[in-house]
Amino acid sequence: MKVTLLTHTPEPEKIVAAAARCCYSNDDPNNLLDKMTDEKAAKFLQKLNDLGHQSPIEHVSFTFSISGVSRALLAQITRHRLASFSVRSQRYCGFDKADFIKPPSIANSNVENIFDEALIETKKNYDALIDAGILKEDARMVLPNAAATSMVLTMNARELLHFFSLRCCTRAQWEIRDLANEMATIVKKIAPNLFAKAGAACVQLGYCPEGSFSCGKAPSLEKLLKAYNNN
Repeated sequence: MKVTLLTHTPEPEKIVAAAARCCYSNDDPNNLLDKMTDEKAAKFLQKLNDLGHQSPIEHVSFTFSISGVSRALLAQITRHRLASFSVRSQRYCGFDKADFIKPPSIANSNVENIFDEALIETKKNYDALIDAGILKEDARMVLPNAAATSMVLTMNARELLHFFSLRCCTRAQWEIRDLANEMATIVKKIAPNLFAKAGAACVQLGYCPEGSFSCGKAPSLEKLLKAYNNN
């Protein structure tokens, strides 16, 4: 897996802070942005985090190049609808033997040969269909979820935080969790105040919302409320 930040809204923290300040000021938004220093932006973003005022963070976006991921991951990530995707097409792009993603649980097991043999057979069948004159758009039907793909992905900051809350969780599937953690690491370097709480829901909320599915590393809301009531 390779994840690269291609571009992002310039001075994202100042943009968000100025947009949020606009809600509480009679001043012109241009003036608010001109007056916004890094220190003021950091302070105002802390206030937004404390208030849970998230709509202003939709004004900034981040665009990533993502390669070496599976079609299984693609099926998951496209459920995040507030995002833009440009994905390598199986209709027009050929398929190489190396274009498979192998899960670590299989690579580190004694049944790895089963996986490898299945993919060798898949590649042979795909090539046979192509050689027989079948179009790529139809031959691709034999390809598995392990088929590799690449994409360009754009999300605004609010959707990124939502994405992280679900996909950085230990309950998320390993591949999309690795992707989410890598993306979170990248954006924190660009906008550390904006993404101060970027991570699983327990990191953002201070408790785990997963109920009985919790990994147990963070307290549940019920436990926090019980402790609060006992005090």
